[in-house]
Amino acid sequence: MNALPLPPDLGIEHVADLQTVLRAHLEDQGPLALNGDRVERVHTAGLQMLHAFVRERAALGHPTSVTDASPVLAEAARQLALACSLGVDTPSAA
Repeated sequence: MNALPLPPDLGIEHVADLQTVLRAHLEDQGPLALNGDRVERVHTAGLQMLHAFVRERAALGHPTSVTDASPVLAEAARQLALACSLGVDTPSAA
């Protein structure tokens, strides 16, 4: 499984940068783990970007999940009902 660390700040002002980083991995073969242990700040726009990326990869047949989600990331994903789709509430999540 390939792994990609998420940046500490998933605020709205960083969504374009996040999109650029994620786009480079859209067609990576096989499972991709987005390591969320360093995430300290989250806005809805950042989670929407992550969700869209996970969904686009799934449409291509490439599974993607957030692993080792920080408490901030996990709680934000739960509040927006995205925890399951992002894989935050799986046994490997923090």
